[in-house]
Amino acid sequence: MVNNEVEDKAKHVLKDPKLAAIKTVLEKDHAIDCLLLLYMDKGRWKDAKDFMAENKLTISDGTFRSRMLEIEHLGLAQSEHIDPLKKYYRKTEIGEKVAELLLGLFEQIEK
Repeated sequence: MVNNEVEDKAKHVLKDPKLAAIKTVLEKDHAIDCLLLLYMDKGRWKDAKDFMAENKLTISDGTFRSRMLEIEHLGLAQSEHIDPLKKYYRKTEIGEKVAELLLGLFEQIEK
């Protein structure tokens, strides 16, 4: 049986608007990939595409752009215009924290 403290924490994550929004984005296709790309300062499509190709991974430009817009909307990234159509995304302090926590989570799962 789950104790009240655990249930309260779970309810908070599910009901708090900001945390629920972050949870929703993380559930989407390639969201974690994009957060880790940001963490590695690969927030430009060309850099992200090259990194993914070097590591035999894939992500479409449409998916990359969609996730980055959502991540930016949540305050986990900031964008700068390269030209009228292209943006470069940089991690914010909270985006860096989320990426570090995700890396820690996966590290703990491997133990």
